[in-house]
Amino acid sequence: MSMDSFVIEGGNRLSGEITPGGNKNAALPMIATALLTDEEIIFENMPDILDVKTMLQIAEALGAKIKLEESTLSIRCFNINLFEIPQKLCSAVRASILFIAPLLFRLGKAKGFPPGGDVIGRRRLDAHFYGLRTLGAEIDEMEFEFSAPNGLKARDLFFDESSVTATEHIMMAAAVADGTTIIRNSASEPHVHDLAVLLNKMGAKISGLNTNTLTITGVKSLHGTRHKIVSDHIEAASYLALVSAAGGGITVTNTVRSHYWMIQRVFQRFNIHLEIGSDYITLLPDQIPVIQRDSGGALPTVADGPWPQFPSDLMSTMLVLATQTKGTVLFFEKMFESRMYFVDRLIQMGASTIVCDPHRVVISGKSELRSQQLSSPDIRAGMALIIAALCAKGQSEIQNAAIIDRGYEKMEEKLKSIGAVVNRT
Repeated sequence: MSMDSFVIEGGNRLSGEITPGGNKNAALPMIATALLTDEEIIFENMPDILDVKTMLQIAEALGAKIKLEESTLSIRCFNINLFEIPQKLCSAVRASILFIAPLLFRLGKAKGFPPGGDVIGRRRLDAHFYGLRTLGAEIDEMEFEFSAPNGLKARDLFFDESSVTATEHIMMAAAVADGTTIIRNSASEPHVHDLAVLLNKMGAKISGLNTNTLTITGVKSLHGTRHKIVSDHIEAASYLALVSAAGGGITVTNTVRSHYWMIQRVFQRFNIHLEIGSDYITLLPDQIPVIQRDSGGALPTVADGPWPQFPSDLMSTMLVLATQTKGTVLFFEKMFESRMYFVDRLIQMGASTIVCDPHRVVISGKSELRSQQLSSPDIRAGMALIIAALCAKGQSEIQNAAIIDRGYEKMEEKLKSIGAVVNRT
């Protein structure tokens, strides 16, 4: 991983058009899903991000044949004969665990290593282990070894948390298990839905899409298909927060209206109006963010939660918008105990902030931010620091650019297209 930095000159008015890439959290499990068939799958709108490249490296190491031209990926897993996922690649991306179920289906066994990814707090694997065990897999958690000597058998499951990655993983396993599986308290995010659409195109029988109960009737084999990955609502909303904070107006294209209901409500609390069409969102120019108090004058709270609540991945970016908004707001991060740690960097830049505990932060604005040299601790905090740098006077440097590249494609190219002064060094 390179040690690039983004050098950013703050204080410029932004305008133009942004097209988000394919959804990161749909693309990663889809690459693993390709191992469920020996036929070719063609993906359109594959995002150009480092996490995708890592997942493709894993697929190639296991025997997949890959051809990538711009955003179109052809992947065929005809000859899968290696059951061990390389340790170095496991530690680079959390989604590496999603290869376990396809390997169990293809080879009857799999070996991995504890997955890496962002350090934003404890990220349990219990739901993965529970789901695979319930479907008949034998697991040695210490050695990270998995086997299914008698194949996978359908069962009823109830997740104790609506885990996105576990829902994706067990949905893949159940698609080729013997019988009908019901997953209750499943995640229902847009990327989970998009993965289910892909699996159904491949011949799976999954119903209950967009709900928290999935019914999956297993089939003996899946076939190839062509699929366009849905656009990334997290990337789109990140740019909307960026321009709201830095000043200006933009249009985000290739969006899906239903992905933005709760996101729109949170922007409304900042007095930011979004014009949401069927496939675009326009942030009207030069709006002045002002915190809208709750009924009776109460201090409002921005809290995250499982879909359709506000996504945890947008808490960091909205927190920076709050520093550029008149008024006071409480952020309540309910899902990850370490996501808020990057706030120390905002305080260093001059934000008026009270850190109540690892989960709650109070922001009072508007604050005049100072340019700084900062490092990016995780993907979403990295994007938040870029927003802060664009709001600050003077030149800032955001180190560890590669961490941001894991989740946001063509960052400096897109920023420059809307008038930001940014260079990679």
